[in-house]
Amino acid sequence: MGYFLAPSTSAALSRLAALDAAPGSAPLERLRAIRSLLLELDADPATLVGVRDALRGGADWDEIADAAGLKPAAAKWRWNGTDAEIAARQEAGRKRAARPSAVPTDLPGLSVSEAAAQLGVTAQAIYLKLSRGKLAGRTVELADGRSYKRVFLNDDPNARGDARRDPARLDPAQSVEDNDPTASSPDAP
Repeated sequence: MGYFLAPSTSAALSRLAALDAAPGSAPLERLRAIRSLLLELDADPATLVGVRDALRGGADWDEIADAAGLKPAAAKWRWNGTDAEIAARQEAGRKRAARPSAVPTDLPGLSVSEAAAQLGVTAQAIYLKLSRGKLAGRTVELADGRSYKRVFLNDDPNARGDARRDPARLDPAQSVEDNDPTASSPDAP
């Protein structure tokens, strides 16, 4: 071993071969060794060198994808371009993968569907009430660029979502309404 594989890949292959030759090896150790070898092989520079050699030899992306067990688009995504282009694509992919896929649970107010369920109406009705000013709402944008429409029912102190209603900026001796010059009195029509 050691002709074209990286030393770490050769070591993972040797470890798996040793476990394969040892009768009674622990099942979890075999599983770890198999997964370790797969990860090493996938990251091994020999793979990219092999792809580039195959392309120079006249192979097309369909043949490379078939040899790698991938679809042509996936093979191109992994191995097409310069080292810098490949690294940039992989980094962008890691960033996308790191983004949470679920809606954060610590957003203020209610989602449109939660407000609709609470009020016993449809989501369309909530949007209509928001556009007519019958419900308070705002769009909350997160640092990663995602945004969520949030609905605030009558008793929610975050309903306006601006500095006048920010509890951290309120005068503790006054109520929320006293701190908000745009708030109407409960007796106003």
